[in-house]
Amino acid sequence: MRIILSRKGFDSANGAQPNPILPDGTLLSLPIPDKRGNNSFSSLYWNGMSYYDIIHSLKPGTKLKAEDMCHLDPDLREEVKSRKPGWKPAFGQSDTALSHLRRNHVSIGDLFLFFGWFRATEIKNGNLVYQKNAPDQHIIYGYMQIGSIIEKKTDAPEWLKEHPHIADQKDRNDDSNAIFLPSDSLSFLPELKGCEVLDYRPNRVLTKVGMSRRCWDLPSFFKDVEISYHPNPWRTNYFKSAGRGQEFVFEATPLIIEWAKHIIK
Repeated sequence: MRIILSRKGFDSANGAQPNPILPDGTLLSLPIPDKRGNNSFSSLYWNGMSYYDIIHSLKPGTKLKAEDMCHLDPDLREEVKSRKPGWKPAFGQSDTALSHLRRNHVSIGDLFLFFGWFRATEIKNGNLVYQKNAPDQHIIYGYMQIGSIIEKKTDAPEWLKEHPHIADQKDRNDDSNAIFLPSDSLSFLPELKGCEVLDYRPNRVLTKVGMSRRCWDLPSFFKDVEISYHPNPWRTNYFKSAGRGQEFVFEATPLIIEWAKHIIK
Protein backbone atom coordinates (compact mmCIF):
# COMPACT_ATOMS: atom_id res chain seq x y z
CA MET A 1 0.00 0.00 0.00
CA ARG A 2 1.07 3.55 -0.74
CA ILE A 3 0.09 6.60 1.27
CA ILE A 4 -0.40 9.98 -0.36
CA LEU A 5 -0.25 13.15 1.73
CA SER A 6 -2.51 15.39 -0.36
CA ARG A 7 -2.44 19.16 0.25
CA LYS A 8 -5.87 20.72 -0.32
CA GLY A 9 -8.04 23.72 0.59
CA PHE A 10 -7.23 27.41 0.96
CA ASP A 11 -3.54 28.34 0.93
CA SER A 12 -1.51 31.54 0.62
CA ALA A 13 -2.06 31.67 -3.16
CA ASN A 14 -5.63 30.31 -3.38
CA GLY A 15 -8.00 31.95 -0.91
CA ALA A 16 -5.16 33.65 0.98
CA GLN A 17 -6.32 32.74 4.49
CA PRO A 18 -6.18 29.67 6.74
CA ASN A 19 -8.91 27.07 6.74
CA PRO A 20 -10.76 27.29 10.06
CA ILE A 21 -10.65 24.96 13.01
CA LEU A 22 -14.20 25.76 14.12
CA PRO A 23 -14.96 26.14 17.84
CA ASP A 24 -16.46 22.62 17.97
CA GLY A 25 -13.29 21.08 16.52
CA THR A 26 -14.52 20.77 12.92
CA LEU A 27 -11.70 21.04 10.41
CA LEU A 28 -13.47 22.88 7.58
CA SER A 29 -11.35 22.75 4.45
CA LEU A 30 -12.43 25.57 2.12
CA PRO A 31 -12.50 24.86 -1.65
CA ILE A 32 -10.16 27.02 -3.69
CA PRO A 33 -11.52 29.73 -6.02
CA ASP A 34 -12.07 28.55 -9.60
CA LYS A 35 -13.79 30.58 -12.34
CA ARG A 36 -14.72 27.33 -14.08
CA GLY A 37 -16.41 25.95 -10.97
CA ASN A 38 -20.07 25.01 -10.75
CA ASN A 39 -20.52 25.95 -7.08
CA SER A 40 -20.37 29.46 -5.64
CA PHE A 41 -19.06 30.14 -2.15
CA SER A 42 -22.56 31.33 -1.20
CA SER A 43 -24.18 28.06 -2.37
CA LEU A 44 -22.23 25.83 0.06
CA TYR A 45 -23.26 25.66 3.71
CA TRP A 46 -21.96 24.37 7.01
CA ASN A 47 -24.23 24.41 10.08
CA GLY A 48 -26.55 26.99 8.51
CA MET A 49 -23.79 29.40 7.50
CA SER A 50 -22.65 29.79 3.90
CA TYR A 51 -19.00 29.24 3.08
CA TYR A 52 -18.82 32.85 1.91
CA ASP A 53 -20.18 34.13 5.23
CA ILE A 54 -17.58 32.02 7.05
CA ILE A 55 -14.79 33.34 4.83
CA HIS A 56 -15.93 36.96 5.17
CA SER A 57 -16.43 36.73 8.92
CA LEU A 58 -12.88 35.42 9.35
CA LYS A 59 -11.39 37.89 6.87
CA PRO A 60 -13.64 40.95 6.34
CA GLY A 61 -11.18 42.33 3.79
CA THR A 62 -11.23 39.24 1.57
CA LYS A 63 -11.19 39.91 -2.16
CA LEU A 64 -13.55 36.98 -2.74
CA LYS A 65 -17.22 37.68 -3.49
CA ALA A 66 -20.28 35.65 -2.57
CA GLU A 67 -20.95 34.79 -6.22
CA ASP A 68 -17.38 33.68 -6.96
CA MET A 69 -17.11 30.06 -8.05
CA CYS A 70 -14.97 27.43 -6.35
CA HIS A 71 -13.50 23.98 -6.94
CA LEU A 72 -15.28 21.61 -4.52
CA ASP A 73 -12.67 18.86 -4.55
CA PRO A 74 -12.02 16.65 -2.70
CA ASP A 75 -15.77 16.54 -2.16
CA LEU A 76 -16.08 14.78 1.20
CA ARG A 77 -18.99 16.40 3.07
CA GLU A 78 -22.42 15.32 1.84
CA GLU A 79 -24.33 17.94 3.82
CA VAL A 80 -22.77 21.09 2.29
CA LYS A 81 -25.23 21.06 -0.67
CA SER A 82 -28.10 19.09 -2.15
CA ARG A 83 -27.05 15.77 -3.68
CA LYS A 84 -28.27 13.34 -6.30
CA PRO A 85 -29.22 9.83 -5.11
CA GLY A 86 -26.22 7.56 -4.76
CA TRP A 87 -23.73 10.30 -3.87
CA LYS A 88 -20.34 9.23 -2.51
CA PRO A 89 -17.21 11.17 -1.58
CA ALA A 90 -14.93 11.71 -4.56
CA PHE A 91 -11.55 13.23 -5.36
CA GLY A 92 -10.37 14.28 -8.80
CA GLN A 93 -6.93 14.99 -10.14
CA SER A 94 -5.58 16.11 -13.51
CA ASP A 95 -2.60 17.20 -15.58
CA THR A 96 0.82 17.32 -13.85
CA ALA A 97 -0.49 16.24 -10.44
CA LEU A 98 -2.25 13.22 -11.96
CA SER A 99 0.89 12.32 -13.92
CA HIS A 100 2.80 12.38 -10.64
CA LEU A 101 0.34 9.93 -9.06
CA ARG A 102 0.58 7.64 -12.08
CA ARG A 103 4.39 7.72 -12.12
CA ASN A 104 4.29 6.64 -8.48
CA HIS A 105 1.89 3.81 -9.33
CA VAL A 106 -0.95 5.07 -7.11
CA SER A 107 -3.81 2.62 -7.53
CA ILE A 108 -6.71 0.82 -5.85
CA GLY A 109 -6.02 0.14 -2.17
CA ASP A 110 -3.75 3.14 -1.68
CA LEU A 111 -4.59 5.75 0.96
CA PHE A 112 -4.99 9.52 0.58
CA LEU A 113 -4.47 11.56 3.74
CA PHE A 114 -5.77 15.07 3.04
CA PHE A 115 -4.09 17.94 4.87
CA GLY A 116 -4.18 21.71 4.74
CA TRP A 117 -3.36 25.04 6.39
CA PHE A 118 -5.53 25.59 9.47
CA ARG A 119 -5.90 28.08 12.32
CA ALA A 120 -8.15 27.95 15.38
CA THR A 121 -11.26 30.16 15.55
CA GLU A 122 -13.67 31.39 18.20
CA ILE A 123 -16.94 33.30 18.53
CA LYS A 124 -16.29 36.88 19.63
CA ASN A 125 -19.08 39.47 19.91
CA GLY A 126 -21.30 37.14 17.91
CA ASN A 127 -18.81 36.77 15.05
CA LEU A 128 -16.57 33.91 13.97
CA VAL A 129 -12.96 35.13 14.14
CA TYR A 130 -9.49 33.63 14.17
CA GLN A 131 -8.12 33.22 17.67
CA LYS A 132 -5.54 35.88 18.40
CA ASN A 133 -2.00 34.45 18.24
CA ALA A 134 -3.28 30.98 17.26
CA PRO A 135 -0.58 29.12 15.29
CA ASP A 136 -0.74 28.33 11.58
CA GLN A 137 -0.59 24.55 11.25
CA HIS A 138 -0.69 21.83 8.65
CA ILE A 139 -3.32 19.35 9.85
CA ILE A 140 -4.68 16.10 8.41
CA TYR A 141 -8.44 16.59 8.02
CA GLY A 142 -9.64 13.55 6.09
CA TYR A 143 -8.76 10.28 4.41
CA MET A 144 -9.80 8.12 1.46
CA GLN A 145 -8.69 4.60 0.60
CA ILE A 146 -9.07 4.15 -3.14
CA GLY A 147 -11.82 1.68 -4.06
CA SER A 148 -12.12 2.52 -7.76
CA ILE A 149 -10.84 5.02 -10.31
CA ILE A 150 -12.98 6.67 -13.01
CA GLU A 151 -10.74 7.51 -15.96
CA LYS A 152 -13.37 8.18 -18.63
CA LYS A 153 -16.16 10.72 -18.20
CA THR A 154 -18.54 8.35 -20.01
CA ASP A 155 -18.01 5.80 -17.20
CA ALA A 156 -19.16 8.21 -14.48
CA PRO A 157 -22.49 7.42 -12.76
CA GLU A 158 -25.19 10.10 -12.86
CA TRP A 159 -24.55 11.36 -9.32
CA LEU A 160 -20.88 11.98 -10.14
CA LYS A 161 -21.55 14.26 -13.12
CA GLU A 162 -21.78 17.28 -10.79
CA HIS A 163 -18.20 16.71 -9.63
CA PRO A 164 -15.84 19.47 -10.85
CA HIS A 165 -13.59 17.01 -12.65
CA ILE A 166 -16.52 16.26 -14.93
CA ALA A 167 -18.83 19.29 -14.77
CA ASP A 168 -16.07 21.93 -14.94
CA GLN A 169 -13.75 20.16 -17.37
CA LYS A 170 -15.91 18.91 -20.23
CA ASP A 171 -13.27 19.93 -22.75
CA ARG A 172 -10.46 18.07 -20.93
CA ASN A 173 -8.98 14.96 -22.51
CA ASP A 174 -9.73 11.81 -20.50
CA ASP A 175 -6.02 10.94 -20.45
CA SER A 176 -5.27 13.94 -18.22
CA ASN A 177 -8.17 13.56 -15.79
CA ALA A 178 -9.27 10.96 -13.24
CA ILE A 179 -11.63 10.67 -10.26
CA PHE A 180 -10.90 8.50 -7.23
CA LEU A 181 -13.77 6.89 -5.30
CA PRO A 182 -13.46 5.29 -1.86
CA SER A 183 -13.56 1.68 -0.77
CA ASP A 184 -16.51 0.64 1.39
CA SER A 185 -14.24 0.18 4.40
CA LEU A 186 -10.57 0.49 5.30
CA SER A 187 -8.56 -2.65 4.58
CA PHE A 188 -6.44 -2.11 7.71
CA LEU A 189 -9.31 -0.89 9.95
CA PRO A 190 -12.34 -2.71 8.52
CA GLU A 191 -14.68 -1.34 11.17
CA LEU A 192 -14.26 2.15 9.66
CA LYS A 193 -15.52 3.63 6.39
CA GLY A 194 -13.17 3.89 3.43
CA CYS A 195 -13.46 7.69 3.49
CA GLU A 196 -14.20 10.20 6.24
CA VAL A 197 -13.54 13.73 7.39
CA LEU A 198 -11.72 14.11 10.71
CA ASP A 199 -12.07 16.60 13.53
CA TYR A 200 -9.23 18.35 15.35
CA ARG A 201 -6.99 16.15 17.48
CA PRO A 202 -3.38 16.97 18.42
CA ASN A 203 -2.13 13.74 16.82
CA ARG A 204 -3.47 14.94 13.43
CA VAL A 205 -1.26 18.04 13.47
CA LEU A 206 1.78 17.69 11.21
CA THR A 207 3.44 20.99 12.20
CA LYS A 208 6.03 20.91 14.98
CA VAL A 209 5.02 23.03 17.97
CA GLY A 210 6.42 26.55 17.82
CA MET A 211 7.58 26.32 14.21
CA SER A 212 6.25 27.44 10.82
CA ARG A 213 3.62 25.21 9.30
CA ARG A 214 5.94 23.53 6.78
CA CYS A 215 8.16 22.20 9.60
CA TRP A 216 6.68 18.82 10.51
CA ASP A 217 7.10 16.63 13.56
CA LEU A 218 7.13 13.24 11.80
CA PRO A 219 8.26 10.12 13.69
CA SER A 220 11.92 9.20 13.24
CA PHE A 221 11.09 6.06 11.23
CA PHE A 222 10.10 8.32 8.34
CA LYS A 223 13.82 8.98 7.86
CA ASP A 224 14.08 5.58 6.18
CA VAL A 225 11.23 6.30 3.74
CA GLU A 226 11.50 8.03 0.37
CA ILE A 227 8.74 10.63 -0.08
CA SER A 228 8.09 12.17 -3.48
CA TYR A 229 8.99 15.87 -3.86
CA HIS A 230 11.31 15.53 -0.83
CA PRO A 231 14.89 14.69 -1.88
CA ASN A 232 16.49 16.04 1.32
CA PRO A 233 13.78 17.01 3.83
CA TRP A 234 15.32 16.27 7.22
CA ARG A 235 16.83 18.95 9.42
CA THR A 236 18.22 18.44 12.92
CA ASN A 237 14.89 17.87 14.65
CA TYR A 238 12.13 18.27 12.06
CA PHE A 239 10.97 17.40 8.55
CA LYS A 240 10.87 20.38 6.14
CA SER A 241 7.90 19.78 3.83
CA ALA A 242 7.95 20.91 0.22
CA GLY A 243 6.64 24.36 -0.64
CA ARG A 244 5.35 23.11 -3.99
CA GLY A 245 3.50 19.96 -4.99
CA GLN A 246 0.03 18.67 -4.19
CA GLU A 247 0.62 14.98 -3.55
CA PHE A 248 3.50 13.45 -1.60
CA VAL A 249 3.67 9.67 -2.13
CA PHE A 250 5.47 7.05 -0.05
CA GLU A 251 5.35 3.34 0.71
CA ALA A 252 3.35 2.26 3.75
CA THR A 253 5.76 0.30 5.93
CA PRO A 254 4.29 -1.56 8.93
CA LEU A 255 5.31 1.32 11.24
CA ILE A 256 3.73 3.90 8.92
CA ILE A 257 0.50 1.90 8.78
CA GLU A 258 0.37 2.03 12.59
CA TRP A 259 1.00 5.79 12.39
CA ALA A 260 -1.91 6.15 9.92
CA LYS A 261 -4.17 4.06 12.17
CA HIS A 262 -3.35 6.33 15.11
CA ILE A 263 -4.26 9.43 13.09
CA ILE A 264 -7.53 7.99 11.77
CA LYS A 265 -8.71 6.39 15.03
